[in-house]
Amino acid sequence: MDALSGAGPRRARCGLGAPSSGARAPAAPWTRFSAWLECVCVVTFDLELGQALELVYPSDFRLTDKEKNSICYLSFPDSHSGCLGDTQFSFRIRQCGGQRGPWSTDDRHYDSGAPVSLQKESSHYFGYVYFRQVKDSSVKRGYFQKSLVLVSRLPFVRLFQALLSLIAPEYFDKLAPCLEAVCNEIDQWPAPEPGQTLNLPVVGVVLQVHIPSRADKPACSPLKQCGHENLLPTPLVLSSVYELDLFRCFQPVLTHVQMLWELMLLGEPLVVLAPSPTVSSEMVLALTSCLQPLKFCCDYRPYFTIHDSEFKEFTTRTQAPPNVVLGVTNPFFIKTLQHWPHILRVGEPKLSGEAGLASAQGSQGGRWGWALGDPHREGPGSEPAGTDSRPRLCFLGGLPKQVKLKKPSRLKTLDTKPGLYTAYTAHLHRDKALLKRLLGGLQKKRPPGALAALLRTHLLELTQSFVFPLEHYMASLMPLQKSITPWKAPPQIGPFHQEDFLRSLEHAGPQLTCILKGDWLGLYRRFFKSPHFDGWYRQRRKEMAHKLEALHLEAICEANIETWMKDKSEVEVVDLALKLREKLVRAQGRQLPVKEETLHRARLYVETVIGSLPKDLQAVLCPPQDRAEGRGPGAWGLGPAELPSPQ
Repeated sequence: MDALSGAGPRRARCGLGAPSSGARAPAAPWTRFSAWLECVCVVTFDLELGQALELVYPSDFRLTDKEKNSICYLSFPDSHSGCLGDTQFSFRIRQCGGQRGPWSTDDRHYDSGAPVSLQKESSHYFGYVYFRQVKDSSVKRGYFQKSLVLVSRLPFVRLFQALLSLIAPEYFDKLAPCLEAVCNEIDQWPAPEPGQTLNLPVVGVVLQVHIPSRADKPACSPLKQCGHENLLPTPLVLSSVYELDLFRCFQPVLTHVQMLWELMLLGEPLVVLAPSPTVSSEMVLALTSCLQPLKFCCDYRPYFTIHDSEFKEFTTRTQAPPNVVLGVTNPFFIKTLQHWPHILRVGEPKLSGEAGLASAQGSQGGRWGWALGDPHREGPGSEPAGTDSRPRLCFLGGLPKQVKLKKPSRLKTLDTKPGLYTAYTAHLHRDKALLKRLLGGLQKKRPPGALAALLRTHLLELTQSFVFPLEHYMASLMPLQKSITPWKAPPQIGPFHQEDFLRSLEHAGPQLTCILKGDWLGLYRRFFKSPHFDGWYRQRRKEMAHKLEALHLEAICEANIETWMKDKSEVEVVDLALKLREKLVRAQGRQLPVKEETLHRARLYVETVIGSLPKDLQAVLCPPQDRAEGRGPGAWGLGPAELPSPQ
């Protein structure tokens, strides 16, 4: 396909490849760029090769052959979509050949402050695509076909779609020189800092974005002008870097949103068959985002084709379907994936006059028509034209036509009608009040953003009501702070007993915060078997273990270490020095919730303990080269250990 073949090192950021010296080297090329993107790819159609990788930038980024093939096939809509003009969509692929190396400090810093659902991917790449197909008589095939693809480990779909809408038209006109200039501009951006509002200049435009933080309150967009009142040009403000318009994405399935939420919560295999990669990818991303603030722990592919390297793995009938949400456009998948338990087929939105209100309301049919945005209407404070490649719908009088719930046995032919084909029975009763509020918002002509916010808030509150009892029970497993003493290992976190938790629901269950009735116990029992419970439990237990470790370090720093050392032998003091230094290194490396004052006192304690030893032992414990290189006990291969107990 191109000259950049072979797995090789993932990225040689310094072009000269010079080894690092003891002194701090200047920032490597593309360091800031790599905080946002892995690379930019250009995929074109070659008459002999088909889809071919024309360009990768920066040129020193190494993709494996498997990754190149995946990017090429997933960057073009398949022949069933018939996409003419400009189309935007996204995909997600598995990284091959392992990671490039240890994560940089910047990655760990970002992940420690970002919500768990928005942390950087460690084993997958996102591909954000801007595809253009227009008639061109100068091309043998009669069409100009090319895609510009941003490859990133960040799930910032709104930001990268907006970025593509600005740079892709420029690139298609000016080609490589424009792309190089854009990448150099991105290499000047500040790193994504959770909780900060950033101004990101590109092609004469400034995008203003807020990077979400764990400290942000749910269901709010804390975007504020960030001290650049006189900034020219006037920034284009993105209300979110990742949130899609859920009302638009879920428009054909609004009456089944709660059932789909349950399927996502339980990690059920689901296929979304859509008419285009845009609809497919947006529906899958909307489904996987409806569990926030829970992290979606299953695999998902916003756009998937028969050419994908995991095609056989996902379509085999020799084992149960994997816990994956697949977005596809080829009707062939209906036949191939008939054994999957849940298939959602959505069609093209109907034109005005063809739809009715098919919902629990029983109201008469409504009307809606296309509302295409004016590309010249862009102004200060608005999102750039083209950030949304789908035409917006204006609903007049009722909800859009809803897909029906159908039995999987009716899924037999390639021309199967739209519907949610599943034998699943929802555990919770349908929230009819939500549909009434959405319908009321439409009748009052509330803006689409308000309806999307209403739907997102409903799903957020539903997820929180489900998670709060789990959090409450998990908190009860945390040892009391008074049981943590400086000279003994901290007590263990209690085990999670499912039956004990289920018994606790009687007085501390979701009924305290949610009016929905249903079989909550049954839903929790199935949740315990899902990848999402395992992912949530591992994350919470890890956070609690870090908190315990931080409290233990604080207890040590509050103790009188000199009194403890008075009657101890040199061996015990050396043992204390090594283990205390190891604790300090772990506290810094893992970014534990420890105050800087505690870390400072821990460093003084290490110096005090080592200073009390003979000179020869001091030289062994802290040799000159270790002091110069800042090496801690982790470099000596020490594992976790408890501090010595008093005799």
